[in-house]
Amino acid sequence: MRADEFHFDLPDHLIAQAPPAERGQSRLLRLDRATGAIQHGHFRDLPELLTPGDLLVVNDTRVFPARLLGERLPGGGAAECFLVHPSSEPDVWVALVKPGTRLKPGSRMRFARDGVVIEAEVRDRDGRGRRLVHLSTPDGVDLHTAIHRVGHMPLPPYVKRPDTEADRNRYQTVYARHEGSIAAPTAGLHFTDQIFAALEARGIERTSITLHVGYGTFQPVRVEHIEDHVMESERFDVSAAAADALTRARRDGRRIIAVGTTSTRTLESLRIEDDGAVPAQAGDTRLFIRPGHTFQLVSGLITNFHLPASSLLMLVSAFAGRDAVLAAYRAAVAAEYRFYSYGDAMVVL
Repeated sequence: MRADEFHFDLPDHLIAQAPPAERGQSRLLRLDRATGAIQHGHFRDLPELLTPGDLLVVNDTRVFPARLLGERLPGGGAAECFLVHPSSEPDVWVALVKPGTRLKPGSRMRFARDGVVIEAEVRDRDGRGRRLVHLSTPDGVDLHTAIHRVGHMPLPPYVKRPDTEADRNRYQTVYARHEGSIAAPTAGLHFTDQIFAALEARGIERTSITLHVGYGTFQPVRVEHIEDHVMESERFDVSAAAADALTRARRDGRRIIAVGTTSTRTLESLRIEDDGAVPAQAGDTRLFIRPGHTFQLVSGLITNFHLPASSLLMLVSAFAGRDAVLAAYRAAVAAEYRFYSYGDAMVVL
């Protein structure tokens, strides 16, 4: 299939620049996977749309403030260091830097905020436009603490504003536990403790898996034919408790509802034993879910609205059918839903 087969028209004013005033106030579009029927509602309606016995699977990764904004040394020109993930060497990170043409091996940067300073030196390139950057704190502050004090939340590039202190809470799910992501699993941003209580009262089970969202979540599909697209590797972990919940739901014939594309990619990457059991496991996945994929675990999906011709839109299309998904997107545009990370949601059942 061609990437341009996943295009849709989206007015700029529908790209959400901030979350709703209160978490959980988003709208919710329901897409019937079998018929393509569309219904409009609100996210608080979710418990009534699910069936007692459904298993909800959330991604409990936690976003860290990965953007360091400061200056080059010497000279004082503006510099940015976007931390992607730690390397195998202590205090050395794989990072994206700006201005990339000037920050060659040996270049130094300085980042300061609220009296805390991080110094950085570019060590090497990794062949993909990224740098290996050594970080240090001249005043002896623990580096993890310094990153949290100095760093900015890594809002997506289509959010055209600086991050604020409020984003430290709102660009994070209420169940975030394990730090390691540079982008939020945004389908989970809509949930509140009250909504979870309503789900529990209705008999909806919940379990957590972890996938640390990497920079590949922003990676456009640049190839003409989507089969040629290669996903970046992301790390996942499925605990014994989560594996047991998945095994029981699968053997009971109950639906497994993935909250977000990251949960979906994790679930569809898992090894299943010959007896149908899902074992606890951890590893890396580069799974690219596109039309033609046979789903082994996921039977329902809660997700936000994604960019045209993106790998995330292709994943949703693999689950519900390209024509049905694009029709739902056109309906969402006509009804002025809010799109992307801080936007509204859809549920496919």
